[in-house]
Amino acid sequence: MQRWGITIPVDGRALHEQAEWIRELEGLGYTDLWSSEAGGTDGFTPLTLASTWAPSVRLGCAILPAYTRGPALMAMSIASLCSAAPGRFVVGIGSSSNVIVENWNGIPFQQPYQRTRDLARFLRSALAGEKVSEEYETFSVKGFRLPAPVEPAPPILIAALRQGMLELAGREGDGAILNWLSTEDVARVAPHVRKQRGDKEIVARLFVAPNPDAEAVRNMARFAISSYLTVPVYAAYHEWLGRSELLGEMWRLWQEGDRKGATASIPDEVVDALVIHGPPEACREHVERYVEAGVDTPVLGILPLGVDPIQAARDLAPR
Repeated sequence: MQRWGITIPVDGRALHEQAEWIRELEGLGYTDLWSSEAGGTDGFTPLTLASTWAPSVRLGCAILPAYTRGPALMAMSIASLCSAAPGRFVVGIGSSSNVIVENWNGIPFQQPYQRTRDLARFLRSALAGEKVSEEYETFSVKGFRLPAPVEPAPPILIAALRQGMLELAGREGDGAILNWLSTEDVARVAPHVRKQRGDKEIVARLFVAPNPDAEAVRNMARFAISSYLTVPVYAAYHEWLGRSELLGEMWRLWQEGDRKGATASIPDEVVDALVIHGPPEACREHVERYVEAGVDTPVLGILPLGVDPIQAARDLAPR
């Protein structure tokens, strides 16, 4: 079965008002509902509500930061959602960024690779019902055990950008969660995830604006791109992907404090590669090219760039 996901909740509505909309997404044929945890809702609450409103869909979070909950609390939260939606929750963990971890939460953003690896290892043991007393490289746990094993055990996917984390996702996780990449980038990224086993799942959040006014979308989308790709982890990622020449001017101007100039400097070809836009049918075909390139689960992130996100989700529903 081809999976086809979408990001929840829809912006602009309180969570308690979204039941009818979540049920509609299930009826439209979306197989997956994915939350996030950046600056809006937390990752668990929208999925907990959706678990009862849409009882057939798979639920995932892209992502739960590895730093902002203690290991035991993370395991308890995951186990609770797995109990609410048995066999339907996909754990998505990752390092997040210095902005979210350090600037917003006051937690040192140190050893992101090691922290994510250690959390994945801890969760494997804890969710299996083992008593965990372990000195990991980035934290220690003494005598923690869940009341019972989580059955079935949820897949653990790791958000990854460059080679080291991508290979960690394939080695320690059940797959990888990708973000801000083009269809051509998938060919470079996917082999690192599937280096040891070819059955690792690749989930990709794809930013979509089904608006045929290309110039309007590009002008608006540049603000989303500059806000993300100037964050150090994403800048390093796109350097690795080969966009130094295309994005060098943006990075230079941003460092100099010229936010407006940096945003305006982003070339059309970068916008068109990273943001799916155009008429709905063209957008759907673009998403399908990601699948052909190696993405197992596309997760649409509707950008409200001159479109109503609810109607956009209807227009982009799987056929």
